[in-house]
Amino acid sequence: MIRKLYPREQIKNYLLLDVISVVFLFYYVLRSNSTLGLSGSFILLLAFLVSFYMGLWYRNLYLLAAVLTGFVTLALLGMYVGPNLLFYGFIFADLLGRSKSKWHIGVGIAAIALMFMAVFWKRTGNLLDENSILLPFMIIQMFFPIVIYIKEKAKTLQGELDAANKQLGKFIQQEERQRIARDLHDTLGQTLTMIKLKSELATKWIDKDPSQAKEELKDILATSRIALKQVRELVSDMKFTSLANEIEHSRELLHTAGIEFEVVEKGKPPLLSSVEETMVALSIREAMTNIVKHSRAKRCTLQLETMDNHYWVTITDDGVGLVNQKSGNGIQSMNERMQALHGTFIVTDSPTGGTVVSMKLPLRRQGKEDPAL
Repeated sequence: MIRKLYPREQIKNYLLLDVISVVFLFYYVLRSNSTLGLSGSFILLLAFLVSFYMGLWYRNLYLLAAVLTGFVTLALLGMYVGPNLLFYGFIFADLLGRSKSKWHIGVGIAAIALMFMAVFWKRTGNLLDENSILLPFMIIQMFFPIVIYIKEKAKTLQGELDAANKQLGKFIQQEERQRIARDLHDTLGQTLTMIKLKSELATKWIDKDPSQAKEELKDILATSRIALKQVRELVSDMKFTSLANEIEHSRELLHTAGIEFEVVEKGKPPLLSSVEETMVALSIREAMTNIVKHSRAKRCTLQLETMDNHYWVTITDDGVGLVNQKSGNGIQSMNERMQALHGTFIVTDSPTGGTVVSMKLPLRRQGKEDPAL
C-alpha cells in the first residue's frame, strides 16, 4: 500500500525523513497564533501536501507547477507564521533537482530567490536582509537543485552503464559459448572422425586378421588419449596449434581414410603470430575433416604460398564437391576465423571435379608471439 502512495525507489532513503518533516510542519503551524487562523493554516498546509505529493511522482511540467506552488505556500507561511518555515524549501529544492528539464530548474531557482525576498520584504521592508541567518540558507537552496540534478544525472548514467555492461556481459558469454562450441567441433571433430574410421577398420579385420585388428585398436587407444589431451587443453585455454603438427595430423587422418595427400609449398614460409598460425591450422583441420566426412575423394592437395604480402592456403580434392551442400559449422567457422584476421575465405567447385577451399591471410611485419594465446 505504501508503494502506491510513495515512490518505491525513495522509500528506503526519504520516507521516514519526509514523515518527520511533515509532522513538525503541521505541529509548528497549527500551534502558532498567526493571522491566518485555523482554516487559513489548514488550506496552506493542504496546498503544501498536494504540491509535495505531485512533486514526488512527476518529472515534467507538473513537477515545476508543484514546486512553484510549494514555494508560494512556504512564502505565505513564512510571512504570517514564521520565517523559519523557509527551511522547508529544501524539500522542494530537492524535488526540483529531479526535473528532466534544465529550464524548469532555472525557473525554480529563481522562485527560491523570490520566496526569500518576499518574506524579507514583508518582515523587514528590504528584499535582502544581510543580517538574517536565512540569507546563507537561501544561497544553499538555490544551489541545491543543481547538486541534486548532477547527482541524479550521474545515477542515470551509471544505470545506463550498468545496463550496457550487462548486455556486453551477455554478448561476451554468447560469443564465448560459440567459441567453445567451435573449438570443440574443430578440435575434437577430426580426432573423433579418426577414431570412427579406425573402429570401422578394426571391425573389418577382427575376423580376417585379429593381429591387424589389435593394431587398429591400439591406434584407437592412442587417438583417444589425444582426444583427452585436447579436451584438457581446451579447458585450460591452451589453444595454440602448430601448423606443422596440424599438417602431419592431417596426413595421418587422410592416410587412415585411404586418401592420398600432397603438400606443395611455394615461397618462403612467413613468420605468423601464434593467433594467426592457430587460426590457419584449425581451418585446415576443419577442411580435412570435411573432406573425410563428405567428399568421397581419392586425392587431396594442400598448397601453401607466400605472395604479395599475403599467405595463400589452398586445399583441393577430387571428390563430389561441397558447394551444393548445406553450409555447416565447419565452413562457417573457417570463414569467421579468416574474417577475424582480416583475410578472405572462399569455397568453390573445382573445374576438374571436387572442391577448392581458398584462404588468403594478409601478412604483417612482425615476429612470432609467445605461443600462449
